[in-house]
Amino acid sequence: MLGSDSRRFRRTRNPTYLGNGLCLQRLFSTFAGGWPGVGLLLQRLLIGTVLLHQGIVCVFGATVCAPIVPQTVGAVAGAFLLVGLWTPVAGTLVAIADAWMLWSSGGSPVSSVTLAVLGATLAMIGPGAWSIDARLFGRRHIEPSEL
Repeated sequence: MLGSDSRRFRRTRNPTYLGNGLCLQRLFSTFAGGWPGVGLLLQRLLIGTVLLHQGIVCVFGATVCAPIVPQTVGAVAGAFLLVGLWTPVAGTLVAIADAWMLWSSGGSPVSSVTLAVLGATLAMIGPGAWSIDARLFGRRHIEPSEL
């Protein structure tokens, strides 16, 4: 069964071969549309809004918060997630920043763990069809010219 899959992928133009004849066809998401795309849009909007709010409150508010660097990184990554730009990078930064905030602060870990896990899932799944990433890096339909 493994051999038939690798033979099928060998017909692609520029495949990247892994060991044992396995082929890696692409490294980007499929930019889900429909209801899964709406779910990813809502997840991005939720995470981005919460991170921006936390960053603004920490930087400009009078409350004591976690160290300023992870809050700022989280706020910038949240802005990228809101528009769906560089989603895998922004999701990874969210996961790292919230893990840093969890490790450095002695407060309730629920918010940091939740945001870190949601950021990691966005980094793995991708932004969905309603994002700037999908417009910049999505699939293109090329019409052949008539000769």
